[in-house]
Amino acid sequence: MLSRIAESLFWIGRYIERSEGTARMVDVHLQGLLQDPWADEDNACRTLLGVLGAEVPDEVLGREILISRLVTSRTEPSSIAFILGAARENARRAREIISAEFWEALNTTNARMPHTLTEDKVHPLFGWVRQRAILAVGIADMSMRHDSGWHFLALGRAMEQADMTARLLASRRWGSPDGDGQGPSWVSMLRACGGYEAFLRSCRGVISEQAAATFLVRDRHFTGSVLFSLNDALAALQALDPDRGDGFTPGGASAELGKIRSELIYVSDEELAAKLPSWMRYVQSSVVAAADATRHRYFASYEQPSWTGSAS
Repeated sequence: MLSRIAESLFWIGRYIERSEGTARMVDVHLQGLLQDPWADEDNACRTLLGVLGAEVPDEVLGREILISRLVTSRTEPSSIAFILGAARENARRAREIISAEFWEALNTTNARMPHTLTEDKVHPLFGWVRQRAILAVGIADMSMRHDSGWHFLALGRAMEQADMTARLLASRRWGSPDGDGQGPSWVSMLRACGGYEAFLRSCRGVISEQAAATFLVRDRHFTGSVLFSLNDALAALQALDPDRGDGFTPGGASAELGKIRSELIYVSDEELAAKLPSWMRYVQSSVVAAADATRHRYFASYEQPSWTGSAS
């Protein structure tokens, strides 16, 4: 497979996952602001922009500015509209590999993304974005051969899922040495990851900091957990190069992801909850290192897009 095709498939996977994760986070954030009229809207919006790697302006922020920057902007790399456009552009470059149905799903989603939004259309749009992302993944699963192209797509999705969950959890300041006890509630965190109902069925108890953190980081059966995503990424790397691989190469993608996976498995629940932001920043840096190693191994012309304003 040509390196440019592999690169495009990798980033299609990342962008699909990023669009769904961004839609979930912004939706939960806006609903929280509506339910709490005493919330510091400016500070909450700045926190979310930082989590998603968007540039934080000097002006006072509100819902309208947040929607413009993270939803409808065609120039902000962290916005849903920009992400969907980037996924479509990468799909155009890989037309000879992906199925016609997959291309049509990505192309139609990008074409139907609105340029402006009224307040009553905001939350329905987030549901539509999530459904389109899930539809695209399902179509790719059913219509593509599960060969190297598919594994590059799956690798991108898995890496992005681990990074998105880590970004969200890194914003939670409970238990950190310099924490002030503020930040999103754990109910909001679970909903933003799509894991609220799964958590209740799994833990069957009162939501606590330690239980929620452990679930979102280490649950082996929830697809949004960091550990589940790392396992998927390592499986994709193994499938891409079963004979050689890079698991024993220092600095290789498998080595980077395998190291953080092992540490997350064996760290105690108490330590994980107490130092959650630090652990999640470690996950983020490991994913970045693994993506860079993947670039050197497979993508000769690859230049990694960066999230401006990232606080990782």
